[in-house]
Amino acid sequence: MTDGLTQDGFLGGCVQAWQPKDGYRAATDPVFLAAACPAQAGEHVLELGCGAGVAALCLAARVECHVTGVERQAFYADLARRNGVDVVEADLTALPAEVRQLSFDHVIANPPYLAVGAGTAADDAGREGAFREDTPLAEWCVVARARLKPGGWLTMIHLAERLPDVLAGLNGFGSVSVLPLAAREGRAAGRVLVRARKGGRGAFRLCAPVLIHEGVEHLRDGDDYSATARAVLRDGAPLTFD
Repeated sequence: MTDGLTQDGFLGGCVQAWQPKDGYRAATDPVFLAAACPAQAGEHVLELGCGAGVAALCLAARVECHVTGVERQAFYADLARRNGVDVVEADLTALPAEVRQLSFDHVIANPPYLAVGAGTAADDAGREGAFREDTPLAEWCVVARARLKPGGWLTMIHLAERLPDVLAGLNGFGSVSVLPLAAREGRAAGRVLVRARKGGRGAFRLCAPVLIHEGVEHLRDGDDYSATARAVLRDGAPLTFD
C-alpha cells in the first residue's frame, strides 16, 4: 500500500525512499550525516533513531558497509524495512540482546533537535517524536559508546545551538571534530556535524564551515547549492573534516 506515502529521491535519484506525505520527512540532514561518516568497505555501522532509513541508504550507496538501524516508532521502522534497511524496532535505551551483543565500527545519529519544553508541539505524533527529545543527548552518547568497538567513531548531526549539550555528553570519547554547516556566506551555522572517537586522544578541532548555498541570498529559480553541498547531496560525495 502506498496511501499516504511518497517515494522520494536522494543523491540525484540514486536512492529512493518511501516517506509519509505528512509527519516527519527526511530532507538534507540525514544526507549530510551519511556523508560525514568515515565508514570503509566491509565495516559495520549502527544508526540510532533511523526513521525511514534515508541516512542508512545514502551511506550504503557510497560505501559497501552494513548498516543496522534502530527505530522506536513502529511506522517508521516498517518504512525503513520497506526501503531496504536492516532495522531493529526498539528504544535506544532498551536495546534487545541481539544488538547489545554486537560491536560496531561506527555509530551515526540524527537525534531530535528540540529539548524538552522547547518550541510548539507538532500535531503529528511521528513528527513530534522525531523532533522533540525525551531521551537526553548524553544518553544517546552513552549508548553509542557502549556499542562501538575501541577506536570506533560516533558521527552526529544536530542544531548548532545544542553543540554544548553534545560535547558535554562525549565522556569516553576524544579526537573530537566539529564541522559547522552554514546556509550562506555571512550567516551563522544552523547545524553542526560532530565526529568523535571512542578512546581517542587527539586534540579538539573546529573546522571551517561548509556553506550550503552560494552567495549571500537566493537570486534565481532552482537550487543554488555550493559545489561542496551539490557534490554531497547530488553525487553522494563524502564530507571531509578539514
